[in-house]
Amino acid sequence: MNHELLLGWWDTAARDLPWRRPDCTAWGVLISEIMLQQTPVSRVGPIWHEWLARWPVPSAMAASSQGEVLRMWGKLGYPRRAMRLHEAATAIARDHGDVVPSDIETLESLPGIGSYTARAVATFAYGQKCAVVDTNVRRVVARAVHGAGDAGPPSTKRDLRDVEAILPEGQEDAAVFSAALMELGALICTAKNQKCADCPLFAECAWQLAGRPAYAGPEKKVQKFAGTDRQVRGRLLDVLRGAPGPVPKMQLDVVWSDAMQREKCLVSLLSDGLVEQSHDGLFHLPGEGIVERSNDSLSPLSNEGIVEPSDGSLFPLPNERIVERSNDGLFPVPGERIVEQSDKGTS
Repeated sequence: MNHELLLGWWDTAARDLPWRRPDCTAWGVLISEIMLQQTPVSRVGPIWHEWLARWPVPSAMAASSQGEVLRMWGKLGYPRRAMRLHEAATAIARDHGDVVPSDIETLESLPGIGSYTARAVATFAYGQKCAVVDTNVRRVVARAVHGAGDAGPPSTKRDLRDVEAILPEGQEDAAVFSAALMELGALICTAKNQKCADCPLFAECAWQLAGRPAYAGPEKKVQKFAGTDRQVRGRLLDVLRGAPGPVPKMQLDVVWSDAMQREKCLVSLLSDGLVEQSHDGLFHLPGEGIVERSNDSLSPLSNEGIVEPSDGSLFPLPNERIVERSNDGLFPVPGERIVEQSDKGTS
């Protein structure tokens, strides 16, 4: 692959995205990479700016409740990503001096950080030479190098090997090349309606030279959204994000008519830690209510797999933590510290 052609195209065609600017920190890059997974750039941009303004360093996010982070996540979808970011921020602040690690192995040791995210941060934040493979990159390599219409099912080892084989020798060029390869797949070498005439690799593209053969591999499943558990979970979370405080179950019941599916989704949100239930039966985002319940009030699972309240009013919280009263009579919110005051009344 002609590196100069792709790098020259990048210089003139790359989008000016805030997480690509020289003044963006590694923390900003990490947030962008988590947000951009399964969410378009146009939706990520505004939320990314809000997050960096509110939490400019990992320790700032670590000091916030998980509920606050979920609320700020808004409608980006797949909210467990927000929880993973909060967990990663806590680990970075506690174990790494509030600085995002630069090596792949340490990055992968952070909660919720997988191989792709670790490689992306190492490359785009620290300029390291390593293969970064997403759907766009796989498509470009499949066409330009292998002459196939699409990449087919992913294979981590094969995909990394393919990209490593075409990286430039120099570390700086390799980091920019990785970004350019990804950008080419996002803007030009798209899954449909390719802009081949505008592609810098047009003259040497193996797919073009082969006559643009149609993809002959297994069909990709199209993910639907309407009527799925994802939609129901999203609506339940929308209620809690928009509420000033904990809400009664009847307020959640109105968001979806299928009671069986709605209850199943509520239980899954409780199990995932995305929703919590207080001792008085109200529901809230994690860290935004106090749970105080004796062990004998927990409910068993029913034969149908739906949680049945023991007293007809409460859903048990999976992996529930009983909060103990501190010496000064306060109940700390999970993840928060109680600051002891000195005799002079200052803390």
